[in-house]
Amino acid sequence: MKELVVETQKLRDNLKIVREIAEKNNPETKIIAVIKGNGYGLGLVEYAQFLADNGVDFFAVATVEEAIKLRENGIKQDILMMSSTAVKEDVQTLIENNIILTIGSKESGETVDEVAQELNQKVRVHLKIDTGFGRYGFIYNKSQEIINAINSWQNIQIEGVFSHFSIAFFGDGKESRQQYDRFLECVQTLKDNNIEPSMLHICNSSAFLRFPEMHLNAVRVGSVLLGRLSIPNKWGFKKVGYLKSNVADIKTLPAGYNIGYSNSFTTKKETKIAIVPCGYADGFNVKVDRDMFRPIDKLRYIIRDIKDSFKKQQINVTINGEKFKVLGRLGMFHVSVDVTEKSVKVNDEVRFEVSPMLVDSNITRTYL
Repeated sequence: MKELVVETQKLRDNLKIVREIAEKNNPETKIIAVIKGNGYGLGLVEYAQFLADNGVDFFAVATVEEAIKLRENGIKQDILMMSSTAVKEDVQTLIENNIILTIGSKESGETVDEVAQELNQKVRVHLKIDTGFGRYGFIYNKSQEIINAINSWQNIQIEGVFSHFSIAFFGDGKESRQQYDRFLECVQTLKDNNIEPSMLHICNSSAFLRFPEMHLNAVRVGSVLLGRLSIPNKWGFKKVGYLKSNVADIKTLPAGYNIGYSNSFTTKKETKIAIVPCGYADGFNVKVDRDMFRPIDKLRYIIRDIKDSFKKQQINVTINGEKFKVLGRLGMFHVSVDVTEKSVKVNDEVRFEVSPMLVDSNITRTYL
């Protein structure tokens, strides 16, 4: 049976490092655990429960479905829905399930206020300020529009204000500093108009590590808890999660025999192979497609492809603690592994290095 194994001690170690970094700058810093995308692949409910059991009391998600699934499965901690919405049905569902809403536009604010009035509730919200990301949020320099909107609300309690960096993982930090300054100016405008949010947050995982001076009094951490960083790992974070399967069959092929689709590999000698029921449909060796289209990005891709063409490309798996070479093209659900002259047996455990986010959500998550 295939499983995504979540190594709990590594998770605890990563959480400990995050807390040490946060508390070094400000002992009162609130850690907001971002668990969007099925808990970054670790299983939404299982991951939330693990974090809650280890002292995390504030979560953030990206969809209505994630927020409701957490409540339906007994997660009682604070949950921030980070995506602003003006869809009345969604707003009502979120309010009824005690989710902290994000308001990022005049329209979403009006909808939240209307539904809150109908439900006779004071609704907890965070304001989203767009400081240069171009997605959800009030535009940072439309301060009067923001103030006018807030003053029109009767049933909304503003508990926090946040923004999101566009490029904190790269460069010299100039763009992030600009966004940070825009955010502070906007927050000051709110304060000048007697709006005093208790929680301010702008740092995602990369910014949390690179710019401790920008932590404010809350930080949003997601990928860093899995030890999967977009920047060099100088803090000792450990990668969490591996895909596990077992050897299903073993056979010996003669020399000159093709393996896999497209006849991309031919044996040079008699070769013993282990067939393992796990492939790219399960998340092995899957990569996120290139999604940056500036001329400089295209040039980087070309240069990297040229460099890679001179490297010996090899895909490996681990069986009984030893690395083995995958032969031929990967199948959707199977790989063939060279185990010539090795004492590999049927049912031996096989480990695959994967990004948990790319592992099929139907595969069981096992916390060990």
